[in-house]
Amino acid sequence: MRSKRLGSAAALVAGTLAVTGLAFAPTAVAVTPQTATIDATCSIGGAGEATLTATQTGTAATITLSSTEITAPIALAQDSISSTLTLVKASGGTTAFTGTKNPAIAAGGGVSVGPLDGTVAAGDSLEAFGGSLQMVVFGITITCTASGPQSPGPFVYE
Repeated sequence: MRSKRLGSAAALVAGTLAVTGLAFAPTAVAVTPQTATIDATCSIGGAGEATLTATQTGTAATITLSSTEITAPIALAQDSISSTLTLVKASGGTTAFTGTKNPAIAAGGGVSVGPLDGTVAAGDSLEAFGGSLQMVVFGITITCTASGPQSPGPFVYE
């Protein structure tokens, strides 16, 4: 009976240590800020504020763009928009985030695309102002551009 209790206690201690180890494990590499806003104007769908949400794991990064002010003139099926978000690098050049992910969007509903996939390097500082979002819907290209710098500032990758 005593060996069963010792075995149970040892298992409990091992489990507790494993959970504690996870709590103190290093976190994934992160981008700062994780969320930024821009004022954008699109060739179709209007203009308004859009939110960019960024994630990073190593050199793999994603950005999702959503807006309640920029709207779809017609209903769009899930994963029917081919998108390329081009951001400007502070060091020169651009970085593209691409994909065909979007939720189903009702006619007149806010536009949301992503997560769009891209590749980044440590120290990259990426800004939407000067870049663009191109969405291809039913063979028609819709281009959106920011009217000023994103707030609170560019995405900086670790």
